[in-house]
Amino acid sequence: MTEAARIRLTSISSRAWEHPADRGALVALRKLRGFDVIVRQLSGFINERAARMLLLGSAVRADGRQFARVHQLYREAGDALDAPELPELFIRADPTINAMAIGLDKPVIVLNSGLLEVMDDDELRFVLGHELGHVLSGHAVYRSLLGLLLGLTSSFIAIPFGALGVRAVIAALLEWQRKSELSGDRAGLLATQQPEVALRAHMKMASGGRIDELDADAFLAQADEYHANDDIRDVVLRILMVEGQTHPFAVVRAGELDRWVKSGAYTAILAGSYPRREDDAAASMTDEASAAATHYSEEFARFDDSVGKIFSDLGHGLGQARDWLADRLRDLSEPSRPRGRRPRDERPPRDDRPGGVNW
Repeated sequence: MTEAARIRLTSISSRAWEHPADRGALVALRKLRGFDVIVRQLSGFINERAARMLLLGSAVRADGRQFARVHQLYREAGDALDAPELPELFIRADPTINAMAIGLDKPVIVLNSGLLEVMDDDELRFVLGHELGHVLSGHAVYRSLLGLLLGLTSSFIAIPFGALGVRAVIAALLEWQRKSELSGDRAGLLATQQPEVALRAHMKMASGGRIDELDADAFLAQADEYHANDDIRDVVLRILMVEGQTHPFAVVRAGELDRWVKSGAYTAILAGSYPRREDDAAASMTDEASAAATHYSEEFARFDDSVGKIFSDLGHGLGQARDWLADRLRDLSEPSRPRGRRPRDERPPRDDRPGGVNW
């Protein structure tokens, strides 16, 4: 897609790309005056000036003279999202396929050199749009608070039930952060406006860049299989696996973004149906909280079949245990008969069906 063909989403609000669970929390915090100031005060140990100085001394700032191609892609992503201004962009020597947005007052975006090795121009534009989406949404506030709580956790271990309460808050913040990554992916897609490019980027993140041996349909089918709920044990395992993670898995992210595109929300935004920045102050916390609740209701609804099946099996097993116990008690109450035996016509039939429980 040429730059001329890419739609500029004039005055688009970050609410347009924010995941419902992420957006609900963000709208609430934006209504809470002074919250960002408090976070900045509490996270004073994070010295943004020192972080920027470190980048100036150890990384390369991308601009019109250095990494000019990357900077041009960054500018194109910013134009598509109608960003009021672009934070500084740095490229650092690191072979891992990663990028980040850091800072509160003056955020900066950092790309690892490993990204430049495996991503083409369109895919880099997607990654840059993802990180720019984080900045425009103000996700750094959450991350600073999360870092602060992680640093303070040990202080609460000596307080009865203190660590449990802090862990619950941390778990909630980690859930927000995971959802914020899905928000960033949507921003990246709006920046590049090519769903197949976003999918390729996730495929490269999952495979370490070896996309030549991958198949897009098989990759998305893999994402669907991950979310299959045929066994309640898989549901529990998924919860436990991501509990302490800041990012969803790459395959899962690809599937989530594909579902967002198929929902029609992406097409509607490109057609001009999206919230504007000038209306952010009037955003309703109730509406956003309701959208977040709806999302989680749909998530839990996926578990119904698995949970129902497991309880049905459990009920069947308990019923058979009850019958077995009744038989044993009846035998003990009738000593005239040989212990443990009753006439054949009085004994219940054995359950010899496949999967049945023989007591």
